[in-house]
Amino acid sequence: MAAGVNKVILVGNLGKDPEVRYVQSGNAVCTLRLAVNERRKEGDQWKDHTEWMDVVTFGKTAENAGQYLQKGRQVYVEGRMQTRQYKDKEGHEKWRTEVVANQVLFLGGGERGAGANTGAGPRKNEGARPASGGPPPGDDAPPPPDNSGFVDDDLPF
Repeated sequence: MAAGVNKVILVGNLGKDPEVRYVQSGNAVCTLRLAVNERRKEGDQWKDHTEWMDVVTFGKTAENAGQYLQKGRQVYVEGRMQTRQYKDKEGHEKWRTEVVANQVLFLGGGERGAGANTGAGPRKNEGARPASGGPPPGDDAPPPPDNSGFVDDDLPF
């Protein structure tokens, strides 16, 4: 079987503040809700369309995203799609697809200035800045697996 390509590149604005939590191993996990806008021509008029993406990142990237990002901030995300299966509280089988980001670049402020430079402390508009290195609240999805120790060489193919 030929090798496939699973690569995602997105540029959008955060729809809410990042959520950082730490798993038992002590590694950080950050969940982002990203709004990606596009314009489509419908008849004689252009219409805006927004796709909402769930993004998860781990380790230092997760810590930096939680420290420097906020709702409205524009980001560049690069990673891969991942679908996982779980059971909700009632025992129903569910599926969740999200982007597992290995790179997050902090771009300019929020759209029309929203959310840019409004917080105190380290959250500030510094131009493009790399962040080296689960599910939204109210969702029954379990946290994503801790992939921080995963090495591609462990795959049998």
